Amino acid sequence: MTFKKVMLFIHRWLGFIAGLVVFIVSITGCIFCFQDEIQDALYSYRKVEDQHKLYLPPSTLKANSLKGHPGATASYIFYYGADRPAGVFVNLPKDKGVLYVYMNPYTGQVTHTENLAGNFFVIVENIHLYLLLPPKIGGLVVGISVIIFIVLMITGIILWWPKRKTDRKRSLTIKWNGRWRRVNYDLHNVLGFYATGIAIILALTGLSMVFDSVREGIYTTANLGKAHPEEKVVLKSDSLLKRKTDTKTVIDKAFEAAQAGSPRAEMFLLFDDASVAGTIGITAYAQSLHYYKSDEYAFEKYTGKMLKRTTHAQKSPGMKMNDMNYDLHVGQILGLTGKIIAFLASLICASLPITGFIIWLGKRKKGKSKKGKEVAHRRVVKQHSV
Repeated sequence: MTFKKVMLFIHRWLGFIAGLVVFIVSITGCIFCFQDEIQDALYSYRKVEDQHKLYLPPSTLKANSLKGHPGATASYIFYYGADRPAGVFVNLPKDKGVLYVYMNPYTGQVTHTENLAGNFFVIVENIHLYLLLPPKIGGLVVGISVIIFIVLMITGIILWWPKRKTDRKRSLTIKWNGRWRRVNYDLHNVLGFYATGIAIILALTGLSMVFDSVREGIYTTANLGKAHPEEKVVLKSDSLLKRKTDTKTVIDKAFEAAQAGSPRAEMFLLFDDASVAGTIGITAYAQSLHYYKSDEYAFEKYTGKMLKRTTHAQKSPGMKMNDMNYDLHVGQILGLTGKIIAFLASLICASLPITGFIIWLGKRKKGKSKKGKEVAHRRVVKQHSV
């Protein structure tokens, strides 16, 4: 068996194994690429008037979000930008689900409340990440399928690679005036070639969301193996200070300090760890709805003392790469152009299992037809020889 036949065997059977999952993950990725733009167009509550004044403190927003929900808790608070609402994740008691409460960050008025389980794009994201299976099982299935997909892309390039220079032009274009089987063949091979580079980036960034080992591998590789232990220190609050009182709410003081430390940040995420030794974590993002280029803060939850401040410039290359992961995965690292590229690459990836299956089906039918003709020919020869 020749090398290319081995590659074809691997490509074909791995395609059968992972094809359906690759299709589902890719098509949901297409839909999710423009989720911000689509929701902004459909829902008015995702925008507010910029009042050019200070935001209300997080303690006020938290209190407003919990009204009418006895026993609920709220640990995550988002300030999305000057012309966007604030948002609070409200965890309902007794595992009744999670509400997302939108508020005007200047007045505290609740503008919309939704159950995240029913949000279309949350459902799409859960299909994309877990196939609606339990996260551990679904994440593993998707992760393994994506690894197989990377192997498929590599073996596909090997199979596509033209033997002669004169064949390169033909291998890079689709023969639209050919028979439909030839067009399908070109769609699989030519589009697959053009999408490979972007598809592998999307696959690797997706894997880093599923497997910590991949995320750690990207971190180590980008840092060229150099250790940065200060970036992995787990900070804790002193629980002995729990009874210490302060005239101002600690989370409000922490937010003021983060705003002062990152005055140009457009978006803030606050996390108030409810555990006894937990801290208040605040991330200040340079651009609204973009998760790259951020400054990170950690505060003592009982006094508001700043325990750590890490600006974007201070981060190691590996930490910056991991921060960039989401924006790379959905293409928004390059703005609208990047999203269009990610969308088209995902669409092509979704088409590959379909066009590949059609190619296999055509060859299988052709093989049966050829075998049938050979059997018929032998019968005719046998009859004439009698």
